[in-house]
Amino acid sequence: MEDQLVWLEEHNIGVEIIDKEHRRLFKIINKLFTLEDGEKKNRWTCQEGIKYFKSHAMKHFADEEDYMASIGYEGLERHRRIHEDFRKNTLPALELELEQSDYSPETINHFLGVCAGWLIGHTLTEDMAITGGRISRWGDLLPQEELAAMKKVIVQLIFDMFHLESQVISDTYGGEKFGRGVYYRLVYGTEANEEKRQEIILVFEEQLLVNTVGKIMGIQTNKLDSMLVHAARYTARQFVERVREHFPDMGLYTLTEENLLSYDQFQKVFEREKPQVSLLLNTGAGYFAYCAIAPHLLQNGVGTSIEADNALTEVEEYLSKRKEQDTASSKRKILIVDDSLTVRQSMKALLEGDYDVNLAASGIAAIRTITLDRPDLVLLDYEMPVCDGRQTLEMLRSEPEFINIPVIFLTGRSDPESVKNVMALKAAGYLLKYLKPKELKQKIDNFFAKTTVKA
Repeated sequence: MEDQLVWLEEHNIGVEIIDKEHRRLFKIINKLFTLEDGEKKNRWTCQEGIKYFKSHAMKHFADEEDYMASIGYEGLERHRRIHEDFRKNTLPALELELEQSDYSPETINHFLGVCAGWLIGHTLTEDMAITGGRISRWGDLLPQEELAAMKKVIVQLIFDMFHLESQVISDTYGGEKFGRGVYYRLVYGTEANEEKRQEIILVFEEQLLVNTVGKIMGIQTNKLDSMLVHAARYTARQFVERVREHFPDMGLYTLTEENLLSYDQFQKVFEREKPQVSLLLNTGAGYFAYCAIAPHLLQNGVGTSIEADNALTEVEEYLSKRKEQDTASSKRKILIVDDSLTVRQSMKALLEGDYDVNLAASGIAAIRTITLDRPDLVLLDYEMPVCDGRQTLEMLRSEPEFINIPVIFLTGRSDPESVKNVMALKAAGYLLKYLKPKELKQKIDNFFAKTTVKA
């Protein structure tokens, strides 16, 4: 294996007993990464690794907790719960999985990915907080102030963890697709009230995971693999914990569900629920979105919950589906812009068999979507309120890189004057909304057939 965890100077927190043990942990993970071929060697090395983690979990965790207590660290109890969860739940589940699979290559990768991800997240989020590099938590603040504070926390965390200078480019992210996304959902609940739950969804552009967690792991590939996904899961968990700690009442909540979602499943979140927080950031190494929905969850069935006994299968299936999506990515991209949900969904159902379809509910959302994921054709409603089709096209044509994107207007008017007004805008054409679905589809197919011939 080429994978190696890379210890960087910025990982040091300035507490020698903790930094020393973290460097040792990185070395142990790297020894596991260099597993030699051969069943006996793999089995023995994994067993020794688990033994070390178990003994380390007892000694190092105790040392960390003693140090936290000595400085009066307010996050001690939460930190202790994270330690206990790894020692009592995560490690035993991984050990059982290795034994039941007879130390198969797949379960070894799962074991390595989880341990690496947990260590990266633990080192770069939890232990950094011990030294006092914290943004003070907020309490009874106005929503705008709270949102501003959350943005500050997230930007700071991204810098602390990965030394990326990120910028919030939208605090009203609407679920638009950007690049190759990974959609990771965490659900938190309370024992006292099962209905009172909070949902966090993190969206990573694939290249961001490769450039951050993958870089620390020394992964050479530019694509996701199962080990990187498992590592990213555990790094992301602790990222969320560091954000959640700034909410005074979130200490009552515990993680109850975890999912990896497809983009279609993720879209349903924004169709059925309005997130209280929906931030889109450009990190310079890829886009990242942070979305929070509270206090209730979506209906059941958004995605299969990842548990200790199905994590390996779920991640492999997730990656397999992404391969299928890669095959489908050669399809032409169409963006449908219409303020009517009915029109958007019916058009998507009509076209998604042959095209990669994106949706936007307004002209502003359309511009943002086009910026993040350039389409081959825009089907644009002419009669939208607030920012109509004419204004949207003018904004689109004002950007040099968007000038050549073809736009076909969707309109319900066929009288000569209306048609004249539409065509005066130099669009690629217009489609009447009341045409039969078969006719609409044929006209769109014909458009692409003509442009292919010209090319």
